[in-house]
Amino acid sequence: MSDSYPPPDPNVTPWSGPPAPQQGGYPPYGQPPPQPYYGTPPPAPNRSNKGLIIGLVAGAVVVILAICGAGIGLLLAYDDDGPARGTSSTPTLGTGSTPGTGTAPTPGQADPPNNNSMTARFSSDLANVCEGSPILNAAPYSGPAGAKAYTFSNNPDRPTSWSSTYVPSDKSYYAKGADYQKVSVVGCLKFDEGSQGAPKKCQYKDKAEKQVTIDYVSSRYTLTFYAARTAEKIGDGGTVTAPTNRCPSFISYDKTTMRAYATPDSGTIEAALDTFLS
Repeated sequence: MSDSYPPPDPNVTPWSGPPAPQQGGYPPYGQPPPQPYYGTPPPAPNRSNKGLIIGLVAGAVVVILAICGAGIGLLLAYDDDGPARGTSSTPTLGTGSTPGTGTAPTPGQADPPNNNSMTARFSSDLANVCEGSPILNAAPYSGPAGAKAYTFSNNPDRPTSWSSTYVPSDKSYYAKGADYQKVSVVGCLKFDEGSQGAPKKCQYKDKAEKQVTIDYVSSRYTLTFYAARTAEKIGDGGTVTAPTNRCPSFISYDKTTMRAYATPDSGTIEAALDTFLS
């Protein structure tokens, strides 16, 4: 045994450090007291400024919206309570009219068309004047001098069916079928209800060469003159008879009733046209 080494301390194991000091005791003599340990404090959490920035932006948007809302409210209040700018309560002269004032339209004057206005394509279209339809492309009526005229009569069995009647071709008021746009006067011969006379019996042969008897009926018509372009009444032509003095060489009849109506007298129509358009 060697005495160059002190005996081993039973309180120290080969893998442990110096023995721990006794509770409440002092470190062994000759050893300095343990120094207190001062570590670096953990870094403070890095708080992001992102939330603050978002809050500031949202606050600015709210302020801007509040200012805009106040401005719109003021503008609406001004528009509701104050007079409208850029307008005038006094009508400008020459831009309008007051109901019940102004000059009355003269016959034939081009007025705003009504719902029944139409543009004629054929001479027969001017018969619509007798139903109250202005003809937009007819000649304007400015008086009887130089006026061109057509006449039409309705059918007692079909009151709204109008057929062309006689106008003498040697008169100044005569117009060919192709010259319908030059016509400014339309004479309408309307059947007088209840004016039928006793029928005249007329004998004919039908298409099968069978003998038939037709009741040929006389009647009366009232002639009225209208401006073709406006369908306004411009004159009266009086009464025109439809006599049955003799059976015509050609007749159009109703196969159901075996009846036909006489046509208005051409001589009376000519006399009425001469009087009105002279």
